[in-house]
Amino acid sequence: MLTQTNSADGSNHPGPMSPDAILTALDPEQREVALALNGPVVVLAGAGTGKTRAITHRIAYGVRIGAYKPTSVLAVTFTARAAGEMRTRLRGLGVQGVQARTFHSAALRQLGYFWPRVVGGAPPRLQEFKAPIVAEAARRVGLSVDRVAVRDLSSEVEWAKVSLVAADDYEKAAYRTGREAPSGYDAQAVARLITAYEDVKTEREVIDFEDVLLMLADMLNSHKIVADEVRSQYKHFVVDEYQDVSPLQQFLLDQWLGGRRELCVVGDPSQTIYSFTGATPRHLLDFRRTFPEAQEVRLVRDYRSTPQVVNLANEVLKRAGRAGGAHQALELIAQREPGPAVAFTAYDDDEAEAKGIATRAARLIGSGVKPSEIAVLYRTNAQSEAFEAAFADAGVGYLVRGGQRFFQRKEVRDALVLLRGAARSADPAASMPDQVRDILAAAGWADQPPSARGAARERWDAMQALVSLADDLAAAATPESPATVSGLVAELDERASAQHAPTVEGVTLASLHAAKGLEWDAVFLAGMSEGLMPISLAETDDAVHEERRLLYVGITRAREHLDVSFARSRNPGGRATRKRTRFLDGLWPDEPRAPRAARARTGPKGQARTQLTGEHDAALFDALREWRREVARETDKPAYTVLTDATLAAIAEIRPSGTTELARVNGIGPAKIDRYGPTILAIVANAPAS
Repeated sequence: MLTQTNSADGSNHPGPMSPDAILTALDPEQREVALALNGPVVVLAGAGTGKTRAITHRIAYGVRIGAYKPTSVLAVTFTARAAGEMRTRLRGLGVQGVQARTFHSAALRQLGYFWPRVVGGAPPRLQEFKAPIVAEAARRVGLSVDRVAVRDLSSEVEWAKVSLVAADDYEKAAYRTGREAPSGYDAQAVARLITAYEDVKTEREVIDFEDVLLMLADMLNSHKIVADEVRSQYKHFVVDEYQDVSPLQQFLLDQWLGGRRELCVVGDPSQTIYSFTGATPRHLLDFRRTFPEAQEVRLVRDYRSTPQVVNLANEVLKRAGRAGGAHQALELIAQREPGPAVAFTAYDDDEAEAKGIATRAARLIGSGVKPSEIAVLYRTNAQSEAFEAAFADAGVGYLVRGGQRFFQRKEVRDALVLLRGAARSADPAASMPDQVRDILAAAGWADQPPSARGAARERWDAMQALVSLADDLAAAATPESPATVSGLVAELDERASAQHAPTVEGVTLASLHAAKGLEWDAVFLAGMSEGLMPISLAETDDAVHEERRLLYVGITRAREHLDVSFARSRNPGGRATRKRTRFLDGLWPDEPRAPRAARARTGPKGQARTQLTGEHDAALFDALREWRREVARETDKPAYTVLTDATLAAIAEIRPSGTTELARVNGIGPAKIDRYGPTILAIVANAPAS
């Protein structure tokens, strides 16, 4: 079986690779991508199939055989992290000079270059956040808004702009697409607000991110000298995550191409999860209609996840039926060895779910899994609070993805100042990681993390990420390219410009949307109940299908461990009215639910159930499971009908010494005490204390 490396540069080679070596490192389908040097090319790439590897090797191969000049290639993707990863891999393949950027980064660079020549003077200031301008526009048109309304209206303005919908056309476009205006407003009011928004921007002499793409596209379309210069520079285009392009991004891409056909696009319709922002898979699905001569390659070998994870992902899509786009779905073929079974857990309430996941994550860490290789994924950002509290109580470090950007943190900025200053006088013969540790010690870093959690630990985690990056660069150094402090500073400067942060050692808490493009050894999918998955706001068939794809994306983030859970009620002691997501019908094991943890229960004749912590004697638990297996075989019944895992775990935690204590365990009634009680008590008595 052909294996794929997960090294940072995408290869096992420390220096430039020969053309033959570039191809040898690929599987047959990836090699087909690399050999398709002339466009148009469409690559349908399933999750974990090595699409970034395929397209970076394609570029490197083209450069190595002289088909491409590195500076003639523009590779665009959707996140700064993905662009940074692409540059890192190309550098590892010995290719320098290729432009790998996000749409906005590439457009902003070109707009800034041409603006003085075409318009004159400096380009308008970029307004990073829409909220202040939207709030002012709302005031001008007489709309009453609060912080939430401003956020929703800002999203609506963005949708209109990326969809190339002008204010005068907003009502018709919203009606045609079935898009409802933000709650409390009608389409006419939103149209007026869009007009006012543009007026406020003009008065303040600022532009937004969408304007960057619009202005550059217009400049290319209306100024031949600009178009000729850009098109003479960039002759080969690669677009990653093509299922997520918006009409505005496609319009800019068309201007870049200028009717040429040297285009390679990569995407997966099953990972379309941003329709609400204006993204559409139409361009990917219709690519061969637009370019009938296009070569199509399908990547389906999944190198990321175990067969258990891959099978679940495939089944979730299959159950969508043809209406959900299943006929377009790529069926993944797992390449890894089998791993642990996917865990399915029903908790009694949100608090119990958060505590249970924090406990399981702590066990994984104790077994050797790095905290940074564990993620808890949920549908809405509001769900993070319970997990933050549970992980803090468990003493497990975590970071919330989507919070303050790494390079904007004060301690990181201060550390960069110190590193930059020290780089001028650093001893090239001394160990770079040791020098970095000495430098950062002045900024408050220490060998061991602080015992306190909160801000102090977050500051240490951020600086520790710099130390770890220094170690990684030193490990990858060669005699021809030694590791230096100045080299680390250059790497950090490049990462800062691309917002490609180094890894911070902590469990990741993130929404499913924020997890797109990432992967971890262990993933907990939390809150998988109706109303959250699919979200209650998904009222149309298309919206529900997109929610299914969102679950698919969440599942395929896991390499080895996958734990799927939901809570039957919101609050402790609440009514168990929640149901697990319909997307797992036929996939969720139909076993009785686990007992409530950490709360008293009432047993037979009013006996108080024993309180549980979730920690049990593993050896005793295994002995009980072995006994249950024998009983199930003798009676020819499923094992869970004897006693559930949750009941066995409770027994292994309580270690009852008599029938009175045994009767307090949830799942043990008079009939089971009569049938199994003496045997269970004997197993407990003979098991050594842990």
